[in-house]
Amino acid sequence: MADSNFIDYVKFCSRSGAGGAGSVHFRREKHVPKGGPDGGDGGRGGHIILRGSSQLWTLLHLKYKKHVIAESGKGGEGGRRTGADGKDVILEVPLGTVAKDAETGEKRFEITEDGQEVILTSGGRGGLGNDHFKTATNQAPHFAQPGEPGIEEWIILELKLLADVGLVGFPNAGKSTLLSSISAARPEIGDYPFTTLVPNLGVVGYRDDKSFVMADIPGIIEGAAEGKGLGIRFLRHIERNSILLFMIPADATSVQEQYRILLGELEKYNPELLDKKRILAISKADMLDEQLMKEMELEIPKDIPHVFISSVSQYNLDKLKDLIWQAIHAE
Repeated sequence: MADSNFIDYVKFCSRSGAGGAGSVHFRREKHVPKGGPDGGDGGRGGHIILRGSSQLWTLLHLKYKKHVIAESGKGGEGGRRTGADGKDVILEVPLGTVAKDAETGEKRFEITEDGQEVILTSGGRGGLGNDHFKTATNQAPHFAQPGEPGIEEWIILELKLLADVGLVGFPNAGKSTLLSSISAARPEIGDYPFTTLVPNLGVVGYRDDKSFVMADIPGIIEGAAEGKGLGIRFLRHIERNSILLFMIPADATSVQEQYRILLGELEKYNPELLDKKRILAISKADMLDEQLMKEMELEIPKDIPHVFISSVSQYNLDKLKDLIWQAIHAE
């Protein structure tokens, strides 16, 4: 995913079609000079619909759509003919897209399956023709129902990446290097903060042709939940991951302190994130000897499985994949 092509937030005006008006019409045929009412109903206004697509990874195609407008329904006609429905507008979105009301911030729904369709903004109902209003005392009603107006509202779409494993760590923890080492993904890698400016997905091959999906999330810094650094823009991508892989480099001043800060930022953003399974990887372990590893293990939190790894030398990467696979499939 190139930086310019990854869009995970769009806001637009969604306007559904108005319903068509019911018809005021009377049957007029040869030898039937006073036929009864036969006005047809108006057609339904077009809906705005979201459809999930597993072929999409970004909301880029919707970035410049500021107004999405559906057709209005056509009016009814004589002979009890119903007007044509307005054409629906179908917007394809990646799996993991959340629709929200832009004014209230209220979540409407989430698209999680390929082909799943949900009406975002409903079209107005068509009005009833005068045929519906005849009674014993009024056998020639000269009125019909107007169609319902369409709905105009501002909508926000947010994308949360769907991945089995989300990488969590400070900038320069080695997340991008790990992803490029164990998958075909090729994220930008550098020795300066925030090299990763967009999330990257990689499919990691495992034994017997099995695989799982890993997401490299841009680095978290202390205060990210309050908007510092890259802020909370990318924290939402972690919400969809079933496992969180914490990465702390071997040259960190304190593994325990970094882990505490990372947990704190996740908790401030969304306390439910702490219920997810966690694994701790101490990266850049090629600079450690066995004695240093034993000393570092004394300060590693006891409530989390851990492994020392080196993406450069491939040290313990198979062991890490084993831990991840077991965590994904544990009951």
